[in-house]
Amino acid sequence: MTHLRDPPGTRSLAALLSFGVVNLDKPPGPSAHQVAGWVRDLADVDRAAHAGTLDPKVTGCLPVMLGDATRLAPVFLEGRKEYVAVLELHGRPPADLDSVLAEFEGEIYQKPPRKSAVARRLRTRTIHDLTALETRDRQVLLRIECESGTYIRKLCHDLGLALGTGAHMGDLRRTATDPFDDRDLVTLHDLSDALAFAEEGDEEPIREIVAPAERILEDLPAVTIAPSAAEQVATGAPVYAPGVIDSEASPTPRSAGETVDADPADEDALVACVTPNGSAVCLGRLVGDPNADSGVVVDLERVLV
Repeated sequence: MTHLRDPPGTRSLAALLSFGVVNLDKPPGPSAHQVAGWVRDLADVDRAAHAGTLDPKVTGCLPVMLGDATRLAPVFLEGRKEYVAVLELHGRPPADLDSVLAEFEGEIYQKPPRKSAVARRLRTRTIHDLTALETRDRQVLLRIECESGTYIRKLCHDLGLALGTGAHMGDLRRTATDPFDDRDLVTLHDLSDALAFAEEGDEEPIREIVAPAERILEDLPAVTIAPSAAEQVATGAPVYAPGVIDSEASPTPRSAGETVDADPADEDALVACVTPNGSAVCLGRLVGDPNADSGVVVDLERVLV
């Protein structure tokens, strides 16, 4: 019999640490990879992974996945990121600063920098919001809400060209990576202290810091499947319509006599399959109508049990 996890709120500490996530406040200095390694060693788990690279000097929101939760890393490729950055202008801010910033909202072209880990091909990224929070001398404090994979350093360089002054990125802090933000960040010291309390029998601090990995899935549509279907998923089978109990990724409403497939906007969307007790089973792509009587509803991407 395949083991299915207990409900998120009732797991033992060992189970929580083997399928949990820490919303870490990355300090300046170490790389994101180094920080994930430190968290892995502190929590004494076999694996840990961060949710999106931050350069050594950059601080802020760095969710770190523990144990089997590392399989949820693709979720962070789908969400938005938010940053606060200092734009260091090479001249006085022009009068049309706000209008130039507005021109960068929407889809933009970017080529990754030479020191990036991806191929240097021209690609598009979406800037959802770009706002000047404060201006002082030749510095502009920016709030940037953008698609995952946007290079803020390159964005600052391009802004300088458009403004006619030249510019580079100064300090940078990530304030959010969906579904996490900076309202409940914890430090490495917080984590270390909480783990020390847990060793002495006080689990409350560590349970306040380490969340069940299901928190990563908060912004994804959920497809609730029967425990019997979850057993089949755990062996690699897709999710078939008879095993679906409920779905937040709903098909288009039908009129009398009309038959339609799932909503095209939802079809092929990344979804989280969960059991009725809220435990995550897998990540997958919606490929069929959850309300159908037969057929494949979800193709598997990552099995979590």
